[in-house]
Amino acid sequence: MIDFTFTEEQEMFRKAAREFAETMVASKVPEMEETGKFSDDLVKALGEAEMMALTVPEEYGGLDLGYTVRMIAIEEISKVSVAVGMMLQVCALGIEPILKFGTEEQKKRYLPAMAKGERIGTTAVTEATGGSDPTGIRTSYKKEGSDYILNGRKCFITNSHIGDTITILAKDSENPKAFSTFIMEKGMEGFKATREEHKVGMRGCNTGELALENCRVPAENLIGDEGKGMRVALAAIGDVGRGGMVGCALGLQAACLEASIKFANERILYGKPISYLQTIQNKLADMKIDLEAGQLLGYRATSMQDKGMRSSNEFAVAKYFTTEAAQRAAKMAVDIHGGYGCMEEYAVSRYLRDSFVLGPSAGTSDIMKVIIGRWALS
Repeated sequence: MIDFTFTEEQEMFRKAAREFAETMVASKVPEMEETGKFSDDLVKALGEAEMMALTVPEEYGGLDLGYTVRMIAIEEISKVSVAVGMMLQVCALGIEPILKFGTEEQKKRYLPAMAKGERIGTTAVTEATGGSDPTGIRTSYKKEGSDYILNGRKCFITNSHIGDTITILAKDSENPKAFSTFIMEKGMEGFKATREEHKVGMRGCNTGELALENCRVPAENLIGDEGKGMRVALAAIGDVGRGGMVGCALGLQAACLEASIKFANERILYGKPISYLQTIQNKLADMKIDLEAGQLLGYRATSMQDKGMRSSNEFAVAKYFTTEAAQRAAKMAVDIHGGYGCMEEYAVSRYLRDSFVLGPSAGTSDIMKVIIGRWALS
């Protein structure tokens, strides 16, 4: 039997996440849009609301509510600000490798602080030479005594400048087919955030470069087995990263639909609200259909994930569909608003800019089609 309903606990959490977004996030959006900086107060509020603790087991200070609840939180927050939803979803990318592959010592050392928001996490894989194809990265490591020496540069890393616990993928300098994942900490000698990017959308969600220059990393910061780090990094991106992007996209779609319905009911043309016009109704119908379909795809994948089932292919489908649908929804929302849609005082102009950032994050739409095509042929 297929159950398409949320549990009472999940519905209660959705309400709590919505209230948090409306009371704590909405007021910070103008400041983030103007400065491009994430609010320290908001980081603290997210930690106090235990939004980073959702997938962390109780024994490490988390709530252990699962991945469906995590998507609910990201979706509700992204209705108000996709930038905050994105920042939150990437925190889990720093948590997941430690949670799934870390030693007991690593879990006890990092997870409680990350669950409380005292440590902000992220994962650094992408480089100018390797993103969609992570085997093309050049960041390297070599063993020196009981430590590892890392050199290289990462780009397009979300939370780059506010993160202080970063899982980084590097390749063996003597064996380019061997990759390992390490836990890096802000302040390590030779490790620093450098260039900060200025994106077309998601202003306030920090993205930038990380540089490693003869950075000495203790052996106890290696996650999993040496040479087996590709699995560690890609497992986080494939399920948790893409699942988070689905939540962001669903939130943006819902925001576009809500704003469009409100405007269409209030905007008078030919003596009637434009919601009476068939062409406007067609756009609203398309947005509604995409949202309903996206939610079914996304929450099917998280349901499988919560049951311990393999779900990477399902997340690829959901990620492709929802991020593409979010761009369609934002374009239609601007069209419905007419000239007002081009004015920054209306949120739909922000939604359109934000929608462009969803596509490349955690794997481009073209790469999602490659994954889905291979799945179809398997």
